[in-house]
Amino acid sequence: MSSPVSRHDPYAALRFSNFRNLMGGTFLITCGLQMQRVALGYSLYLITRDPLSLGLLGLAEAVPFMGLALFGGHLADRRNKQRMMQMAGGVFLLGTLILLVASLPTVRVGLSDAAIAGLIYLVVFIEGLARGIYSPANASLKPFLVPREHYGSSATWSSMSWQSGAILGPALGGFAFAAFGLPGTLAAVALLIVANIVLIGAIRMPAAALVRQTGEGVWRSLGEGLDYVWRTPIILYSISLDMFSMLFGGVVAILPIFAEDILRVGPEGLGILRAAPAVGAVATMVLCAWFPPTRHAWRNLLWSVFGFGLATLVFGLSTHFLVSVIALAATGAFDSVSVIIRGTLLQTMVEDRMRGRVASVNSVFVSASNELGALESGVAAKLMGVVPSVVFGAFATFATVGYVWRRSKALLAVRL
Repeated sequence: MSSPVSRHDPYAALRFSNFRNLMGGTFLITCGLQMQRVALGYSLYLITRDPLSLGLLGLAEAVPFMGLALFGGHLADRRNKQRMMQMAGGVFLLGTLILLVASLPTVRVGLSDAAIAGLIYLVVFIEGLARGIYSPANASLKPFLVPREHYGSSATWSSMSWQSGAILGPALGGFAFAAFGLPGTLAAVALLIVANIVLIGAIRMPAAALVRQTGEGVWRSLGEGLDYVWRTPIILYSISLDMFSMLFGGVVAILPIFAEDILRVGPEGLGILRAAPAVGAVATMVLCAWFPPTRHAWRNLLWSVFGFGLATLVFGLSTHFLVSVIALAATGAFDSVSVIIRGTLLQTMVEDRMRGRVASVNSVFVSASNELGALESGVAAKLMGVVPSVVFGAFATFATVGYVWRRSKALLAVRL
């Protein structure tokens, strides 16, 4: 008599309360910070009317994050990850409250536009430092909260929790800004951050996650993480694909220009545009929970990045709001496949003792693609024009896929 075939359980990771708390916290902090970014970006553009100011906003967060993230990974392998996340959440909360007070009408009237812009950049810089602690602690804690056989499920649902926050965050940020202005938006952000801190505190830390490693010094420890990534082609190429495609193909930073000057849809339309990629991503991730994309991992990864570039090209050439929203949703759908595959790789192929450092290397790559991509978008839009800069980014993505495909054909046989 043959044994019954085990059925795939798409909700496996969600059956663990610690994982649910972490995912709930991830959703809340993502939603809150995305709301904050939309409100601050729109406020800056209204003050300056300069696309470069939006690129500099991304740079203000990227520089401190990239400077601290590797050290944050070192700490995550040696300190209490839960406490690190709560401390970083406290910094996010403090920065939000400072901006809230400065934006109140009675205070704002005494501040110049330049002072407000400078304060926004300063707070975003400080929050970038906090992200350098929060991100590697979050990523390195996740594998300890579910059994190894459910890593694929946890990668899917953790990505979905982030993307869900990225859906509601921009949309709520746009509508809240239109209805209540900057102060009301920041007040809502503060409440979400507090809820995040509470949920993270509710996690019952497994004993394995509390082991504090000792041994080599900081620089040797950081070098070990970088060397591991360099010596593992599938991890190196996967995060490189994400970095270069988002660095050149990402358009999120310049969406206020499309909303205000090209599509003419105002802050409400901006919220929809910002949410569209995440809507496409979550819809795709629901499918991926039932039909994991990891069986032909490398093939699917290459095609998803190519599709991301194609959708970016359509968005750049579109002058119709609905077409633009659909194209942005498609970028999120294709990117979500890449996120799931890369997340599964990082959980299954990294030793427990190095999770924080490898996660921090990945975080630096992601930050380079997102925040430095925001700077590239602003500079390219200023030098080439908004639409030509997006078209250039799409073709740069195609070139990246072609180059990586030529260098990584052996990885087409990988099954996860």
